[in-house]
Amino acid sequence: MALVKTFVCLANSRKLSGRCVAGMVDDGSGEWVRPVSARPNREVSALERQYRDRSDPNVLDIVSVPLLRPQPHDFQSENWILDPDYYWEKNGTAGWRGLLRLEQHPSALWINGSSTYHGNNDHISTEEAVTLTDSLKLIRVTNLTLQVHAPGVMFGDQRIVLRACFSYAGHEYILRVTDPQYELEYLAKPEGVYELGESFLTVSLGEPYEGYVYKLVAAIIERVKI
Repeated sequence: MALVKTFVCLANSRKLSGRCVAGMVDDGSGEWVRPVSARPNREVSALERQYRDRSDPNVLDIVSVPLLRPQPHDFQSENWILDPDYYWEKNGTAGWRGLLRLEQHPSALWINGSSTYHGNNDHISTEEAVTLTDSLKLIRVTNLTLQVHAPGVMFGDQRIVLRACFSYAGHEYILRVTDPQYELEYLAKPEGVYELGESFLTVSLGEPYEGYVYKLVAAIIERVKI
């Protein structure tokens, strides 16, 4: 019999050929849950994360997910192996007040001081990352801007990417965005910088890549939209 966890969905972000879904249990514990598959990269397929009506979970859905067992992986302590034989169930929708209850107040987004050419405080060495105890944060920011640009254009790479720029707890961040809804909306716009209002961000640590673990904005939740 699968164990069922109910949480507020705070990310359904792009990951390889699937998604990374994660949320927080709304019981004051601060517990994060990231359902993962048994595949090597742990991404969740459309079939594995669907409701009975075949629809996909949205950010802010209150979701019940059948799980088999905890499956922590290095700093991704929140991972649980999902039960692929059962549908997920939607039990409602959270609002801004619900997010305020879940809001976290870390002194920094893990370890700062290491940046890519186009980012800022956006990655951590794998040696440092394995010392961490979690990989998900829900923070609130008031000065969020989104940057649409083609960072590799001078090398013939025309791909457009989306980055989130914000300050938090006295630190400046420029992080890649993997929220598929915001990618769909903003990557269709001209290159430039777009200002957003007060927002919650779900920030996640991705899989190790070439010696680093990258900080990613897995979800953007604008106050004006809810």
